Amino acid sequence: MNAQVPDSLIPYDEIVQDALRAVVGRVLGQVASNGGLPGDHHFYITFKTQAPGVDIPKRLVERFPDEMTIVIQHRFWDLTVDASRFSVGLSFNQIPSTLIIPFSAITGFHDPAVNFELRFQAAEGPDGGPEPHDPAENDGPQAKPVEDGSNVVAVDFKRKK
Repeated sequence: MNAQVPDSLIPYDEIVQDALRAVVGRVLGQVASNGGLPGDHHFYITFKTQAPGVDIPKRLVERFPDEMTIVIQHRFWDLTVDASRFSVGLSFNQIPSTLIIPFSAITGFHDPAVNFELRFQAAEGPDGGPEPHDPAENDGPQAKPVEDGSNVVAVDFKRKK
C-alpha cells in the first residue's frame, strides 16, 4: 500500500514560522520595555539584508549582500519593537548605525546565555542552500555560542518528493 500525503491547502509552515518569529518580537519587546537585557542574556540575530522592509546602511548591504548577523549585547541603543519589525542602534567599526529589520527577514535567533535557538526557512541561494555569511560585525565583546544542540528549535517544512 502506497499512502501518499496530499498537499495541504492550509499553509501550516508559514503559520508556524510567523508564530516563532513572534517569539523573537516578544523577547525584544520585553528588552525594550525593561530598558536592557536581564542577566547574561544576549542575542545573535541573523537576517536577510535585502529582504523587503529591511533598512540598513548601504555600506552594510555592500559588505553583506545576502545575510548578516548582529549581536544585541553590550552596546546597543534605541531598541523599539512593533508588531512587524524592530529597530536598533548599533556601532560598526565605530560608526553608529540604525537598523530596521522586519521579523519576516529574520532567519535565525540565538540566546547563548541559555542556549536557546530558533532557525527559520530562508530563500535558497543558487546552489540550493542558504548563502554563507560572515560572523557578526558590530562592536563589543562577544561570547561564543554553545553548539551542543540543547534548546534548539529548527523549523524545516521541506517535503520529501
